[in-house]
Amino acid sequence: MMLYNRVSLVMLTIIMTAVLSEAGAQEKSTSQAVETATKALIDVMLKPNAQILNKLASDKLSYGHSSGTIETKEQFVQTLISGASVFEEIQTTDQTVDVQDNTAIVRHTLSAKTNDPGKGPASIRLGIMLTWVKSNDGWQLLGRQAFKL
Repeated sequence: MMLYNRVSLVMLTIIMTAVLSEAGAQEKSTSQAVETATKALIDVMLKPNAQILNKLASDKLSYGHSSGTIETKEQFVQTLISGASVFEEIQTTDQTVDVQDNTAIVRHTLSAKTNDPGKGPASIRLGIMLTWVKSNDGWQLLGRQAFKL
């Protein structure tokens, strides 16, 4: 009986280790997918492309600027495609990714050089929170809020 208990305990330990290792690998893979989507968003903000923007953004996007302006998906895409908002350089630091089920929250500090028409060149430094949701099309941006640092 004692040998049976020891064997059971060893088997349970092996199974739990395998399950936890797989869960950790899946979480890392999911976080990497969200980081890839975040990088794709930054890349397309630098070189706007309507098709990519529309794929990355949820139809229910709420895109909040540090000024308090909030844009829908259509407004967000149009602002970039029309050249009303021009990013010449974007760098992010201190990025964190937290995933729960099919939702992820990404936070980072964004430093950028902009050159919006009528405003001229400017440097900005903002705190950003992105909310991503997993859909059939991959990770899509559901919400974004910027705040001045």
